[in-house]
Amino acid sequence: MYFRHSTRVEAERLGIQGIARNLPDGSVEVVAYGPAAAVEELRAWLLHGPPRARVSEVREAAPDDAEPVPRGFEIS
Repeated sequence: MYFRHSTRVEAERLGIQGIARNLPDGSVEVVAYGPAAAVEELRAWLLHGPPRARVSEVREAAPDDAEPVPRGFEIS
């Protein structure tokens, strides 16, 4: 939970809406909505994550338009 919680704190600091969730393979998916500069700053943060995190890869994809945009930043 620490990586997801830290991601939420950083996203909220940047004014980003979205979600951070664990996937079945053990990776974390982050979907972020907000101003391009803020999303880029979150992306840069995700490259290293919080202290003691082990980030091996960050992949980008366009969000699924069918998924509703959260009102804040959720973790699950």
